[in-house]
Amino acid sequence: MKVMHLLPSLSSGGVEQVVLELCQGLCARGVENTVVSAGGAMVAAVEAAGARHICRPIGRKSLFTLMQVGRMARLLKTEKPDILHLHSRVPAWVGHLAVKRLPRAQRPAIVSSFHGFHSVNAYSGIMARGDCVIAVSACMKAHILENYPYTPEQKITVIPNSVDQSLNFPGYTPSSAWLSKWLSDYPELRGKYTLCLPGRITRLKGAMHLPELLQQLHSRGIPAHAVIVGETKKGKEAFKEEVRQALRDAGVEQHTTWIGHRSDLRDVLSSCDVTLSLTLQPESFGKTTLEALALGKAVAGYEHGGVGEQLSILLPEGKVPTGDIGAMAALLERWYREGTPTPLPVGAPYRRDDMIDLHLSTYERLVSKA
Repeated sequence: MKVMHLLPSLSSGGVEQVVLELCQGLCARGVENTVVSAGGAMVAAVEAAGARHICRPIGRKSLFTLMQVGRMARLLKTEKPDILHLHSRVPAWVGHLAVKRLPRAQRPAIVSSFHGFHSVNAYSGIMARGDCVIAVSACMKAHILENYPYTPEQKITVIPNSVDQSLNFPGYTPSSAWLSKWLSDYPELRGKYTLCLPGRITRLKGAMHLPELLQQLHSRGIPAHAVIVGETKKGKEAFKEEVRQALRDAGVEQHTTWIGHRSDLRDVLSSCDVTLSLTLQPESFGKTTLEALALGKAVAGYEHGGVGEQLSILLPEGKVPTGDIGAMAALLERWYREGTPTPLPVGAPYRRDDMIDLHLSTYERLVSKA
């Protein structure tokens, strides 16, 4: 079987990581994988997994990108993939239009993955078309059915993203050298009840709830300290300063540490007491929270979206009514005084092999139909 994945680039990101994981798992099962993108830092890892990479500028939001349709059609004729897997909207348009140029007998089956809650319009609707639509959570499936009613429910398959349990498992601890450097770099964390807030610094991630949350916890005598992990993308610097000012106004700036983007997130999650999910809109999945739960670390999160689904299965007591800072503070106070709970072990469907097997069975079903 031959699978061709289309996505904008192979720079860092959630979609790129999923494609890499699919290539690693599927190649190990004897499936031939080709990835078409504009390239990026993760190309070497994709090729090391046994997949091929073909560099094409198919992700730029420009009418000029449609000039790639003819080239893509010729590539499909040459490569003859059984499955064309679309992971993003602009590449999906290129892929769909290219497939229409092929004789029906030569057309691959089309699979598209909804990795996130796109704006609802005709442009995004391309992801709801094709032979199979993969939703990364039950809430994503509900989103598709509500907003793209032309997609039959039987065409939607829920396949959650996954966690690598060989890397993320209960009892994992950072090395002594890492821990020594961690406390040397951030001595303010010693003896504190550390709350990790991972994710890009954007308004939707809920960082503006931190000032009041920390203020409430400290008023109750809890030595809470927030560790904010994530990059500040270009154009978001003003929002980061807005959060800093809110922390100053609340008198809790000294109880916050910003550590930026980290390649050692597993160690950071393991060293903090609780991981927070304060997203103001539901996330389609929430991979970082799943990694924390797989490490045996407690997660306190607003109860909507993919994070709410994870907590319902693995740590129901970690669910907090969305936007209720008082309820979040009460939960964290209880955990601090009574002991932070341990989540249930991560099982199906969140394990890496589950994700690979479900994709493979989906591909095989489509190929057998063809």
